[in-house]
Amino acid sequence: MEELVSFDVLPEDCVSAICSLTSPQDACRISLVSSSFRSAADSDMAWDRFLPFDWEDIMKRAVIPLKFSSKKEMFLQLCHPILLDGGKQIIALEKSTGLKSYTLSARELTILHSNESNNWCWKPKPESRFAEVAELKTSNRIEIEAKIKSQMLSPNTKYGAYLIIQTSENSFGLDSIPSEVTIVIADNVIENTAYLSPKCETKQQIESLFYANRARMMKMRVENGGDDRFPMARSDGWAEIEIGEFFNGNEIDQDIRMSLRETKGHQLKGGLTVEGIEIRPKN
Repeated sequence: MEELVSFDVLPEDCVSAICSLTSPQDACRISLVSSSFRSAADSDMAWDRFLPFDWEDIMKRAVIPLKFSSKKEMFLQLCHPILLDGGKQIIALEKSTGLKSYTLSARELTILHSNESNNWCWKPKPESRFAEVAELKTSNRIEIEAKIKSQMLSPNTKYGAYLIIQTSENSFGLDSIPSEVTIVIADNVIENTAYLSPKCETKQQIESLFYANRARMMKMRVENGGDDRFPMARSDGWAEIEIGEFFNGNEIDQDIRMSLRETKGHQLKGGLTVEGIEIRPKN
């Protein structure tokens, strides 16, 4: 009868290699088994695989230099939001998987007429993670666009893109018709519609102030599959609208373009604040 071999007799490098084939969450669990397992599961050999392939470039782009004594410690630091590129982007790793999330600040977006003081203004906001946000004063068109390179994100991962906003109590004209949200990757175009105000507020506006546009809105819903999106409250004091979702394959590097537009209503709009766009993994 063959004897079972205990993992404790395996060389530490071998156990580290086994740990590297699991996940960050599993490696942390393995480290609790015994002191010998802890040494292997916490080793740089194990955690090097959990770090993004471009971690050295990320470290160079960090606004505040990160200090670490091991690859595991570096990974855990990257699980907290890190400001990059002069404070215009944020990266964070998902603690259980190591998948990357990016947030592009309003300054990283292309916003129509954002440099026209009559239309938009730039200002700091205490609850924002960035130095300044964009506030819509008044305009009859809203066009917000962003792009990110696919190789900046984790490969073979499903992502969602979310516009991070606030609307003031005195906002006006935002939802006479829904905005168009789009994601474009090469020839693949993902389209939908979204409202900039919470669902209950939008419903009241439609029924009282914008009844005349109901036929146009219904037409847009039919054309886009009827899956209207509404802002969802976040724990950080902001709200987010899902622009769309996409699968990031392990292919050549290409642009992923995201946008929100409301250009067909022609009414004046105001009272919208934009913090940025977050691109994060979806379960």
